[in-house]
Amino acid sequence: MLVLTRKKGEVIMIGDHIELVVLGIEGDTIRLGISAPKQVEVYRKEVYLSIQQANKEALGSASNFKDLNELFKK
Repeated sequence: MLVLTRKKGEVIMIGDHIELVVLGIEGDTIRLGISAPKQVEVYRKEVYLSIQQANKEALGSASNFKDLNELFKK
């Protein structure tokens, strides 16, 4: 893990097209601005994990549907 120290208004670049800007610092909370191309998905980790879980559940439901479909074909 890379650890950087930045002040309000300073920027971190990720590659050539993604910018993280420190917008503000209040106590132990930091506000970040993220500029990225539209094709780059940006999520908070808890949202990302929720999406991953929903995708796994949907995949399980799809395979169950396939099994049921096969059962009804008989």
